[in-house]
Amino acid sequence: MRPHDLAEHHSGIALEVLKDALSSAGASIKDISVIGYSRGPGIGQSLLIGAFVARSLSLKLNKPLIGVNHPIAHVEIGRIVTGSKDPVILYVSGGNTQVISHNGRRYVVLGETLDIGLGNAQDRLGRELGLPFPPGPVMDSIEGNWIELPYTVKGMDLSFSGLLTEALRKLRVGFKREDVVWSFMEVAFSMTVEVAERALALTGKDELLLVGGVAASPRFREKVRRMCEERGASLKVPPPDLARDNGAMIAWTALLSYLHKITPPEDPSKSHILPEWRVDDLIWPLI
Repeated sequence: MRPHDLAEHHSGIALEVLKDALSSAGASIKDISVIGYSRGPGIGQSLLIGAFVARSLSLKLNKPLIGVNHPIAHVEIGRIVTGSKDPVILYVSGGNTQVISHNGRRYVVLGETLDIGLGNAQDRLGRELGLPFPPGPVMDSIEGNWIELPYTVKGMDLSFSGLLTEALRKLRVGFKREDVVWSFMEVAFSMTVEVAERALALTGKDELLLVGGVAASPRFREKVRRMCEERGASLKVPPPDLARDNGAMIAWTALLSYLHKITPPEDPSKSHILPEWRVDDLIWPLI
């Protein structure tokens, strides 16, 4: 989907989503005490729509406006629902593949993809194969035989572009679809688990929190689980609906920020989105 199509979609359903959320919570708009929205990172056009709706509500209701860092929201909703205290975080989604840890003052990125996220690599291979979106659940269930594909880990960082390019090339020259998909998933998941294991060793922590849309993959979770078991670490994974992008994580993180005075409320007339906002750009205590 093109960015302007995303913006049009978000704009068209914003009020319906708000009404459904209030109805599901058994609340009215008068019960709202704080307005939270995803400030970044992300695709600018879709962030703008969320910010516009949030600013409008803040002005209309005269309620505090809190811009939320999207990756921190994944971490904080994961921590609260799993009871995780001070984990190494493996954040794997469409646009992000990062290993994160808290250093006592803020969340820091120990390693990350140098090009595209694991989820985006899956999506692009899935489009080539004509699979429905998202292709991850279908690709998870495909079994095949091993074929050689690039395995690119650079210290604590990794790269998926070479893996994707070679998988696409092998499809186009006649390799079996199931062999390409099975091997692609095996390599991509193994690379990511290797970096996460290195982070556990580096930090000495004994918890791993797995968040992001790819956390819904049973095959990926099993690889992570085995690694944690071998290291004597506990694996914490939120339910799939809270692992992928969701409104609850933004609301919860906005509330944490407001109650603990981590970031001051924004002036709706001056607030702005931050499409390149990193998880380590913000001082954020462990709460």
